[in-house]
Amino acid sequence: MEKPAPLFTPYQKFVIAMLAFLQFTIVLDFMIIGPLGAMLLKEMHITTGQFGLVVSAYAFSAGLSGILAAGFADKFDRKKILLFFYAGFLIGTLLCGIAPTYKFLLGARIVTGVFGGVIGSVCMAIIADMFPIQVRGRVMGFVQTAFAGSQVLGLPLGLFLSNRWGWHAPFLMIVAVSAAVGAVIVFKLKPITGHLLVQNDKNAFVHLYHTVRQGRYLQAFAATMLLSTGGFMLMPFGSAFSVNNLGISMQHLPWVYLGTGITSFVAGPFIGRLADKLGKYALFCIGSGFAIVIVLVYCNLGVTPLAGVVVINILLFAAITARMISSQALVSGVPDMGDRGAFMAVNNSVAQLSGGVASSLAGLIVVQTSSGKLEHYGILGLVVAVAIAATIALMYPIHKAVQAKAVKGPGQGPGPGLGQSRGPGAVPHPVGVQRSN
Repeated sequence: MEKPAPLFTPYQKFVIAMLAFLQFTIVLDFMIIGPLGAMLLKEMHITTGQFGLVVSAYAFSAGLSGILAAGFADKFDRKKILLFFYAGFLIGTLLCGIAPTYKFLLGARIVTGVFGGVIGSVCMAIIADMFPIQVRGRVMGFVQTAFAGSQVLGLPLGLFLSNRWGWHAPFLMIVAVSAAVGAVIVFKLKPITGHLLVQNDKNAFVHLYHTVRQGRYLQAFAATMLLSTGGFMLMPFGSAFSVNNLGISMQHLPWVYLGTGITSFVAGPFIGRLADKLGKYALFCIGSGFAIVIVLVYCNLGVTPLAGVVVINILLFAAITARMISSQALVSGVPDMGDRGAFMAVNNSVAQLSGGVASSLAGLIVVQTSSGKLEHYGILGLVVAVAIAATIALMYPIHKAVQAKAVKGPGQGPGPGLGQSRGPGAVPHPVGVQRSN
């Protein structure tokens, strides 16, 4: 009996791995600020509000640059767009690694956000171009292991380097790793141009206007606005809360991130397959329900043993991973082929801007006392729980719209493939051959 063809071609597997590793560097650069929070608050003599501004500066600049880039996102080879913004991201991260003052660091985070914030939307557009909606849960599951990788390898290593050589060291580590990833993109990734064969607005700003005025796109943007609230609110003060409220030492803090990272690394691909099998919206609702319960418990904890902190963080990140993978796979089915780049850029900008507001709001809600303890963290958890509950309702019409689109049937986009022979079980379109969902 003839063996069924693999679900993904070797080149598609390479692209998935490359996108996951690229996302690892972007996520690590963004997330490393949180664990360094306790150190930055002390060494730079800044307030929680100023630290919240460092986090939100990245988000605001990323959001604004994404909107400006959205009109051009479908006008060029996606590989060239990716390389341009990744090079800028490298420069911004290097500036963070040599920042001598708070103001310099704030400016460096703005530069990093201008470029780094657009990369995620380009990656999402590439995934939507290369893989049909039926398998995007699996793809997202593997790509989102970048978050787990940053937990397993990046954050513990970053904390080790910062404890040994200062808070600049993790950023310089990210620069070194990112340079290697950039070289792989230059020499191994093939041009991604199938979307250029689809007729769309010649003027970039007209294309942006036509994208943002569509009602079904606006529904997705509204859902994304609240989706990012939880992470942006809890992440900036996670290390400070663990150290000052839960009683975890800086030396033991890496174990918290290591435990959550290993769990997420294992759970990511499994959750991706579950999203394709069980249903993306169903899994999103399950993950959101668990997240609400865990957030309310976590944000009201007092001094807790290390094992207890590790366990509750593992549960929280598992719920967040389920929400992230299922929602991204679902939202990726919303835009039409000719709008994917613009839609993803605007959607990412909405996430970053709303996240920036959330970070700033978190900095206003949470207050650090003279003893270092954070107060009002329970209120912060309640706000996050309400936002999570609201996204369940907002994602429902998106779920129905994507379902209706799938029933209608995707049209095969124009453009030649890459000449690869494909069996009956393989994904029916490589780079350059597009699908409408």
